[in-house]
Amino acid sequence: MDELGRFRRAVVAWAAGGAGADEAAAAARELSGGVRTIVLVEGNSDQVALEALAMRHGRDLDAEGVAVVPLGGATNIGRFLDVCGPTGLGLPLAGLCDIGEERHFRRHLGRVGLGSGLSQAGLETLGFHVCVADLEDELIRALGAESVQEVIEAQGEMRPFLTFQGQPAQRERPVEHQLRRFMGTHSGRKALYAGALVAHLDLERVPRPLDRLLTHV
Repeated sequence: MDELGRFRRAVVAWAAGGAGADEAAAAARELSGGVRTIVLVEGNSDQVALEALAMRHGRDLDAEGVAVVPLGGATNIGRFLDVCGPTGLGLPLAGLCDIGEERHFRRHLGRVGLGSGLSQAGLETLGFHVCVADLEDELIRALGAESVQEVIEAQGEMRPFLTFQGQPAQRERPVEHQLRRFMGTHSGRKALYAGALVAHLDLERVPRPLDRLLTHV
């Protein structure tokens, strides 16, 4: 495994606590010399999207020392800030979250001394950006429902999507809502479409949170 990958694994194990936390902390500290910035994101799909967008701009975040670390859920932000922030590794931080989870980021950034009473603009100044309502929603709005369905067809999943659309709970909902829900129906599907949708984006229409975050790091 490459050095930045080992660093990510060590940070995740350290934040998880438990019997291996001390060993993971030592490994993370040892490997942190090659890390310029840590980007804390909610899940794997956010990591996939950011790294795919960077590649479309000719950037390799790993080679630049930018470690994109999935939290495994926004409520874990406190533990990761303890590990990566001023009282832990003390490295520059940035991040991405959904608007429904923004409060967790604000509260814990304040707790570790990185801001008090932060507005959304204040979060952005720190390098933390907020998706409305979430990453999938941002990408669907940027591409448009028709283009997203073309991506689904290219993935060989149009039949499952049409079946999903036909479910009683989905029939009356807007297609944008159906698309967003469909991407969350199977494990791994969000990450699959994060990469596929970013690959089809017009680079003049990149969702603002992704664009600003990539510019920041």
